[in-house]
Amino acid sequence: MRGTTGTASGRSRLSAGIHALFNLPFSALIRAWPMMLLTVLLTVVALPAGIMIAPALTGPDDSVAPAAVPTWQLVPEQLSVPQAAGPLSNSAPVPVPAAVAAKLDPVLRTDGGGTFTGVVQDAVTGKVLFDRGGSASRIPASNMKLLTAVAALRAIGPETRFSTKAVAGPGAGKTRAVVLVGGGDVLLGASESIEDKVLGHAGLATLARLTVASLRKDGLTGPVQVLVDDALFTGPSLNPAWSPDDVAAGEMAPLFPLALNSARFDPALTTGPRPQDSALTAGEAFAAQLKAVGAAAGLNVLAGVGRSEGKPAADAAVLGEVQSATVSQQVDLMLQTSDNYLAETLGRMAAAAVGQPASNEGAKAAVLKQLTDLGIPTDGMAVADVSGLALANQVSARQFAEVVRAITSGKDTRLRAALAGFPVAGLTGTLDDRYIDESTEEGAGLVRAKTGTLNAVIALSGYVVDADGRLLVFSFIGNGLTPGAAGNKPALDASATVLAACGCR
Repeated sequence: MRGTTGTASGRSRLSAGIHALFNLPFSALIRAWPMMLLTVLLTVVALPAGIMIAPALTGPDDSVAPAAVPTWQLVPEQLSVPQAAGPLSNSAPVPVPAAVAAKLDPVLRTDGGGTFTGVVQDAVTGKVLFDRGGSASRIPASNMKLLTAVAALRAIGPETRFSTKAVAGPGAGKTRAVVLVGGGDVLLGASESIEDKVLGHAGLATLARLTVASLRKDGLTGPVQVLVDDALFTGPSLNPAWSPDDVAAGEMAPLFPLALNSARFDPALTTGPRPQDSALTAGEAFAAQLKAVGAAAGLNVLAGVGRSEGKPAADAAVLGEVQSATVSQQVDLMLQTSDNYLAETLGRMAAAAVGQPASNEGAKAAVLKQLTDLGIPTDGMAVADVSGLALANQVSARQFAEVVRAITSGKDTRLRAALAGFPVAGLTGTLDDRYIDESTEEGAGLVRAKTGTLNAVIALSGYVVDADGRLLVFSFIGNGLTPGAAGNKPALDASATVLAACGCR
């Protein structure tokens, strides 16, 4: 108890002095009073000084645990991303169009050549608050994924999952075939299923383990041949509207209804070359897992993976099955990371969900139909693909604003599942490295928008709550821009920031 030594001795001296004071004869007390009073006063003054000085001389009290830091003072381990727009009051004032234009016109300017078009609307009433060429058809780049998100959520359903199965195939002699059937999950992982992840939610190691258990139950002892069934998707695996250079650079790859890591060799690498046959790549990974798991069971998995001829019989025994993350989770990932391969897959799956061919043409038709059924005008809209990689796409800023409005406040509540997928300015997804300079930092954490970028094209469509608490939707699109010009993205970001700060009455 080193830290209390000085304090205890001080208390003892004070007690002794008081005891002596009250045990003196009265005459002596009178004579000693001045000296005793001085002693008491000095002791009282010294006591707190001793309390303060003692720790410095004797060291800290090791017996007293340091006070715990309150939880609210700790740095959070992760950001809490809201799943929907918070409750808003419809009584908040609607911005005055002239005031909005006065704020936007000075900042919505191109750096060099080209033009910006844009539309801002009140989300609740649909009132147009700003319109600069908003009805003009434009190349939208990856803003096309907003249309695909709407189609997938409506046609497939937010909670739907895609199944990847291993089924018993026909045998030749003593060899038994195991067929890996693609069901639209292109986010497969090679390892065990990871239930709290979207990429890798369904794992081929898990599927292999289930398959081996079924084969052992059936008493199989002969060799096993792995085949792949990728017949769900039809038509060309590459869209002719895509530039071969973009495909070679890894912006896109041939489409199949099963793939590892959204057709990436490594889930941590989102650029560079992709597998050109993701179905066989997934089949080879499954065969490797089947061989590893089956070794202890005496299974002999043959080298090489082929394609099954025709679809497996309808009554083929299911040996194992794994399911993907939900469609709403996949839509969020698509929007956050602007994943072209996943977008095209979701477009084809939307077509399949309504009984149409799961092809390029089927995906485009599915998107247009869902927009029309939603009541969004498609006049002048040209859909060349559903990811935005094609330069032949044509969509207006007004059409995008209406799509965002349908997501945020439309009658079809299934579309609310896409809200969390919009990147947050300065924090998540494709906006994580933007909104960091003086002209845009006030929009960080407030603006939520889908980005779009091609060589001479940029776009930004999303939503924001203004300074008065009014929910606004917007779309800004730049075409014919000077490639590499540094000021164009900041101009769009500054425009959205203006809306966040706007109390434009």
